[in-house]
Amino acid sequence: MNSKSTHHHRIIVIGAGPGGMCTAIKLREAGIEDFVILEKAGGVGGTWWHNRYPGAECDVKSHLYSFSFEIKRDWSRPFAGQAEILDYMQHVAEKYAILPYCRFNQAVSAARWDDEATEWVVETAAGEVFRAPFLVSAMGMFNELQWPDIAGLDDFEGKLFHSARWDHDYDLAGKRVAVIGSAASAVQFVPEIAPKTAALHVFQRTANWVAPKDDAPYTQEELEHFVNDPDAIFESRRQIYEDLNKFILFNDPELQAENTRLALENIEVVKDPAVRQALVPTHPFGCKRPLFSNLYYPTFNLPQVELVTDRIERLGAHGVVTADGRERAVDCVIVATGFQVSRYLSAIEVTGRDGVRIDDAWSDGAQAYLGITTHGFPNLFMLYGPNTNNGSILFMIERQVGYIVRQIERVMRERLAWIDVRNDVEQRYNEVMQQDIKQVEVWQANCGHYYNARSGRMVTQWPHDLEEYTARTTRDDTEAYDSAPRAAAAAG
Repeated sequence: MNSKSTHHHRIIVIGAGPGGMCTAIKLREAGIEDFVILEKAGGVGGTWWHNRYPGAECDVKSHLYSFSFEIKRDWSRPFAGQAEILDYMQHVAEKYAILPYCRFNQAVSAARWDDEATEWVVETAAGEVFRAPFLVSAMGMFNELQWPDIAGLDDFEGKLFHSARWDHDYDLAGKRVAVIGSAASAVQFVPEIAPKTAALHVFQRTANWVAPKDDAPYTQEELEHFVNDPDAIFESRRQIYEDLNKFILFNDPELQAENTRLALENIEVVKDPAVRQALVPTHPFGCKRPLFSNLYYPTFNLPQVELVTDRIERLGAHGVVTADGRERAVDCVIVATGFQVSRYLSAIEVTGRDGVRIDDAWSDGAQAYLGITTHGFPNLFMLYGPNTNNGSILFMIERQVGYIVRQIERVMRERLAWIDVRNDVEQRYNEVMQQDIKQVEVWQANCGHYYNARSGRMVTQWPHDLEEYTARTTRDDTEAYDSAPRAAAAAG
């Protein structure tokens, strides 16, 4: 190891998305300045930096999908688009002066706990080494692209790219295009690209619920109201919060029936009865991630747009071959199959105490106490970790960052070398978590959602409301951790 390329800090943060940014801001507020943020991209924003496909936008209203400590009063519409969100993130980074802490184009390749030095050793793909007592992963869920298991991906001779790495240099005008996937990203970009294509084939494996979206741009009068009335934005946040808390539980029969009715009405705009029927899901609303769009279903009324429900057999040199033997000739294939969301921190090579790899510790699926820390990996904290996906992730991140900063402050205040969540505490927490997940009836239906690991364990979803997560991350849980005094650890 080249000592010249080794950098020492108190805290290493992986990722400069919303989680890493919030961590940096709250560390500075706590008077902690000795940290570094390692980010694989060329700027801040995380998923909003990488996902620049046409029509990309948030499905949580922006008055709540924004930091409570940096209220933006002039969002242009209820659900902001990618560009506006990224501008907001860049504004936050600049205002709170966290850019000097960022090391961009530094993809982390491995992290290892050095028990003798009681430090994390982090290596980047560029060959640099960073050492620090604390490691905060702000990688979240959306790290590794999910490519479909389809034969012939390398045989296709036309243009092929993943929607999460959109090629804006490729002009789709007049092209014959195949879209593989019909979930969150496809629902947003398909209406944007369809009018310019000569032919657009949307390959759907499972129909998704797509509810209408109340997203008319704010009028000048409404914007002035939010900007000039000190209470208006907070009242809006409160109302969104209350509505979201009810929505994400999927346990109110009347609300479920209403959401199903609205989504079915949304589909009625499709003129072809066969296409309309093929777009109706066979699983209950909420089994898969509910989607929102006013534009997706009308797209299937365009003469050049085809919905394909036959299974894809393979990609040939010039097109997509379905199980019925038909080949649709295309110039471009856009893969819209999302991310390997169950990987979390295991998307990189992480080794904890006694040489245990996080892949092995998570052999049954990713799991963590509060979704934040996992046994055997001292002083390691995660943002948007296992079983924290529901509601507004920025709200969840603020709760997690508050919790993490308090743990770091405790270690520093009590002069500890490390803290490590007790194995029995983590196991019990996750046993109860899985029991609670089973109480969410719609998640038990067979709908092919991305929530489960290969073992069948549900590793992504939070089965309660936002209030419950706040309660769990703000109470005193000192007894949940083993710890070692700094002197004792050094002596050992």
